[in-house]
Amino acid sequence: MSITDIRPAEENSPSAPPASGDRPRSGARRGLRLYPLAMRLHFYAGIFVAPFILIAALTGALYAIAPTIEGFVSRELLQVETSGPDQALSAQVGAAVAARPDLTLVAVAPAPNDGDTTRVLFNDPALGDSERLSVFVDPHTAQPVGESVVYGSGGALPLRTWLSEFHRSLRLGEPGRLYSELAASWLWVIALFGLVLWVHRVRQRRDRRSARWLLRPDLSQTRRRKMNWHGAIGAWILPVVLLLSATGMTWSTYAGENVTTLREELSWTTPAVSVALPGTGAAPAPSEHHSAGHTAPAPVDPAARIAQLDRVYALARANGITQGAEIAVPATPERAFGIKELRLPGTYSIDSLAVDGESGAITDRLAYADWPLMAKLTNWGIAFHMGLLFGLVNQLLLLAIMVGLVTVIVLGYRMWWQRRPARRPALPVPPRRGVLRRTSLWITVPVVAAAVAIGWFMPLIGVSLLAFLLIDVALGLAARVEKV
Repeated sequence: MSITDIRPAEENSPSAPPASGDRPRSGARRGLRLYPLAMRLHFYAGIFVAPFILIAALTGALYAIAPTIEGFVSRELLQVETSGPDQALSAQVGAAVAARPDLTLVAVAPAPNDGDTTRVLFNDPALGDSERLSVFVDPHTAQPVGESVVYGSGGALPLRTWLSEFHRSLRLGEPGRLYSELAASWLWVIALFGLVLWVHRVRQRRDRRSARWLLRPDLSQTRRRKMNWHGAIGAWILPVVLLLSATGMTWSTYAGENVTTLREELSWTTPAVSVALPGTGAAPAPSEHHSAGHTAPAPVDPAARIAQLDRVYALARANGITQGAEIAVPATPERAFGIKELRLPGTYSIDSLAVDGESGAITDRLAYADWPLMAKLTNWGIAFHMGLLFGLVNQLLLLAIMVGLVTVIVLGYRMWWQRRPARRPALPVPPRRGVLRRTSLWITVPVVAAAVAIGWFMPLIGVSLLAFLLIDVALGLAARVEKV
């Protein structure tokens, strides 16, 4: 929810007595003044932050259906029309290596389903961080069908990567990520305060059946139809909006760093198998840099590693790796093959294990059931945010939520525009001043303490909240000068 009615419900009622300055109505109880506080914060955040949320919703709508778009646009790389038994995995990888002998083999993702291609992944010094070159191989013929840059652990192709970066930073680099962090940080705050306002408004109707109106707009009130749609749609999309806000912050710069620290302190991080072979000590990952003075481990023969892939893959399949997975090819003798299931549509668990290529022994394993609960929830939440948890249904749901969020924001701005001071100067914009003075200390103290804690954990909320306070003080001083 973005922006709601500018005045409290009792001020909007035709039978309500006229307001008298900033003083509360006679008989008003201080302990029930959370509504004006919610109204004031919802108003300011809606006015100034909603544009960022609107951009995030529009770009998010494209990002939501990116996997389906990718599958359609790049089907010549992802799908094959041949049939028959699969060739040996070593033969498929050997064909890809022959096509790109200038690059270093780092991993292979066997075709997860019939009709899919196998991805053979290479390190390319010319690519950026988290980027690899993939040669796509027909598993039935062991012939390459094309190549492309892929990004991240999900192996996104260039189109989906572009849409993802556009959603995250508008393709403006690190400074552009501040827009999405501001939107994600404030989205849940605006939504929850909007829910407080909507529940209060529904209760004001004094209808014993009013609970149903939380999810159903009251179309009998023609004059307030936009308000009713604004509140009802906001209530419909609230659960998913809260989930998207929480998962979106995990990718952010400042709040995301605090989230990572919190997860580490509470042991909520995602576990991983160890690929260091027993008795060899902790071997650094191939991507780690070796400092001067350290002797780099001797490389292994790539052909020998390729020959071991068939046995490694068979062992993985026999030990529970039954869905699409990526096999990391070790670059040194001290490391094992690391096999990890991929985050694919309709995949709800990620098992992994490590296999010694020489002996065929399983040196480590990690079942998804052994993950910490919060790590599981984080994985599911991120997969849902990416539109991968439930496949096409997930993507269509996200698209509908984004359309709903855009509708709520547009309705909110339309209500504000129709009720702005330029047309009806008698209406106070922003809502009545002195909210904290009229609010019970039992509400004020926890709210202020929560604001400080949230502002520290999510710095963009803290900075923007301070800006709202300064704007509010300036408006108050200007109003006093006009009265004088």
